[in-house]
Amino acid sequence: MVNPIATLLLESGAIEFGDFVLASGAQSPYYIDIKAATTKPAILSAIGKAIAEEWEFDMVAGVAVGAVPIAVAVSLASGRPFAIIRKAEKDHGKSGTIIGEVSGKNVLLVEDVTTSGGSALYGLAALRAAGAHVDLVVTVVDREAGAHEALAEKGASLHALVRVSELMDG
Repeated sequence: MVNPIATLLLESGAIEFGDFVLASGAQSPYYIDIKAATTKPAILSAIGKAIAEEWEFDMVAGVAVGAVPIAVAVSLASGRPFAIIRKAEKDHGKSGTIIGEVSGKNVLLVEDVTTSGGSALYGLAALRAAGAHVDLVVTVVDREAGAHEALAEKGASLHALVRVSELMDG
C-alpha cells in the first residue's frame, strides 16, 4: 500500500541529497525538509488530518519551530487546542516554556522529523514538568536513528507517519 504522506513529501521535493549536518550533530547524505513541505497548505492539511484521525488526545503540542505548524494543523483538524513548547524560556513578557494550558491534560506531542529524539525528549520533559500526561509522540518522518529507543527509555512511544526507509525506497 502506498503511503499518501510519503508520496506528498516525495512529490514536493522535501528530500534533498548532499552533505548535511543534522540538529543532532550527525552527518547525513540526505536532508528531509519538512519545514518547507509544511508551508504548502495541501501537505500541512494532510498531515494534520492523518494525525487527528489516528490518535486520541485532549491537546496537541509541538516544539518550536518545526512542529508548531503541525500542532496547529492537528488542532484545526481535530477541534482540540494546541500548545507551543519554546526552545528556551524567554526573559521578557510572560515567562514560561509552554504557551497553552497543559496541566492535567492528555497531550499528544508532534514532531516534524526525529533522528536521535533530542527535540522530542525536550518536549516530553517540558510537558511532564508542566503537569501534562504525555506518553505518545507522533512524527511526520522518523529517520530511524535512535529516537524510538530514546523515547521508550522515558516511557513514551514514537509513531511515524513515514519512515525514512519508505522515502528512500520511493
